Amino acid sequence: MKSICIGLWAFFLCNTANASLISAYFKDEDGHTKWQHVANFSGSVLITLLSITLISLFFSYRNTRRANRALNEIRMGLEDRVQERTATLAEANKALEGEINEHRETMSRLQTSQGYIKSIVDSMPLMLIGLNENMEITQWNSSSENTTGAKREQVLGKNLWEAYPTITLSPEQIQDVLKNKSTTTIKHSQRGQYYFDMTLYSLQGNSDVGIVILLEDVTKRVKAENRLIELDKMASMGELAATMAIDVGAPLQNIMQSLKCLQTPVEKIEKENFQQCISSALENGQQADAIMQNLVAFSQSQGGDLQLASIPEILDHTIELADRVLSNAAGLKFRDVTLEKDYQGSVSRVPCQKAELQQVFLGIFRHAIHALGECGREDFVPTISVSVNEFYDAIWIKVNHNGKGLTAEEQQTIFEPFFLNDTSPKVNTAMQRLSFAHFVVTEHHHGHMAVTSDVDVGTTFHVQMQLR
Repeated sequence: MKSICIGLWAFFLCNTANASLISAYFKDEDGHTKWQHVANFSGSVLITLLSITLISLFFSYRNTRRANRALNEIRMGLEDRVQERTATLAEANKALEGEINEHRETMSRLQTSQGYIKSIVDSMPLMLIGLNENMEITQWNSSSENTTGAKREQVLGKNLWEAYPTITLSPEQIQDVLKNKSTTTIKHSQRGQYYFDMTLYSLQGNSDVGIVILLEDVTKRVKAENRLIELDKMASMGELAATMAIDVGAPLQNIMQSLKCLQTPVEKIEKENFQQCISSALENGQQADAIMQNLVAFSQSQGGDLQLASIPEILDHTIELADRVLSNAAGLKFRDVTLEKDYQGSVSRVPCQKAELQQVFLGIFRHAIHALGECGREDFVPTISVSVNEFYDAIWIKVNHNGKGLTAEEQQTIFEPFFLNDTSPKVNTAMQRLSFAHFVVTEHHHGHMAVTSDVDVGTTFHVQMQLR
């Protein structure tokens, strides 16, 4: 449309030369202007120009609508993209907000956990010292502060021996733990003053290299344990002394009675009674001498390594000794008791201390002879049965008697130490305790010892000895 308009204006401009001709067209012969022709021509030109303008406006309007439509499409596309971007940004903001909240919760839990761990470390009753690979202190809890007097802020980052010069550890010991990734416990003591247990272990993390030292003051515990050991030893010695006193006391009492008999003028003593008193005193003296020899032999055999020995042989030797040394207040002697033996044909030898096991079996026989003396059943025949059997990797020894059995309370305390005090009903209470025998079997020989009993039936002692 623009090209048509330009062409028309060019046409009129190019024909200006013909202006005189056109001017002549609008004049008559007299030279007067033909206004009707001018009006018609002007109207035609105006209509033509308006038509051209209208056509130009139409095409401009159409192009404008096309442009507006394109602009609307572009605007709508932009709005859609903006909405998409806004939605994506909103989702991203929401995800970021969630991550921020999660990070805050994680930080809160981490702070709580760190505070909890610090509280645990500071509340520990023992010293905790953390070291890195350069032997520099990284942890120093409250117990370390209280023990050494050095504050955490003063020692962190310092060399261990610079901060704590009195610690009884060497760099070589710590380097050995770091190298082997092992746990080591070192005991340090100044006898009678203090005792420390030092535990060293390395950190197991992939990136962390270091070591933790735990120092525990066990002075009170060790002194208490030593005191208990001393009490146990004193109790065992008291039990052994009480039993020996009873064993020796019985023949000595009989000897005294025989001597009292000999105080009578010789002319008034019948020959038969005289010989009986002499024989009784001699027999009881031999019994007391056998008891003392057994005690001396036992004291001389203490210590040394375990040696292989036959349990049946030890039992037979103990029975021979019991025949000579054991009797009760009622006058019942061990050799007068019916003895039944049931030994398995072939029994392996066990590593043991023969003298100690002999005292164990002698203590059981002593308990049996006194229980037999207290039995008041009719038609009672005092009997002791001994059996030895081998099962798998152990030797089982059973000693049973049909005398007065043990009550439930006595079964619970029979292997407990015996203490003689003002509340003890009688010295014979020592006969009811076998703590020394139990200690020898369980501690020295790593075996087992138990008892089963019924007051009206009797008692059975069970001893298990390991072959290896």
